[in-house]
Amino acid sequence: MSLSSAGVPALESSAPAEFGGPGDRWSPEGLLVAAVLDCLSLSFRAIAGASSLPWNELHLGAQATLDRVDKVMRFSEIRVDCQLRVPRGSNVERAERLLQRAEASCPISNSLATPVHLDVTVVEV
Repeated sequence: MSLSSAGVPALESSAPAEFGGPGDRWSPEGLLVAAVLDCLSLSFRAIAGASSLPWNELHLGAQATLDRVDKVMRFSEIRVDCQLRVPRGSNVERAERLLQRAEASCPISNSLATPVHLDVTVVEV
């Protein structure tokens, strides 16, 4: 299937390999998890900028769990691994709080019934 919207390139979508798809295209499940990560990233960038937090790199990854609940397939959990690199001498606790605030302000994860757990590692470089 080709997903399209005005002003952006089309995106090819199919079932994931786990559900008999080719595994070489975005799936609805992958798009949902990617939306959570992208929203978290953009929210953090906005909050860090408004808070004047210096940072070097942000790496995000996720593990999402699909379960059959009440005879319906649904995500039961999305666990986000968040690694933030900040300059030496930065306030690491403040950086962690801002990442937590970014997750709490993300409209995508706020719209999900599925819990999103953030595992944060802040490294001074």
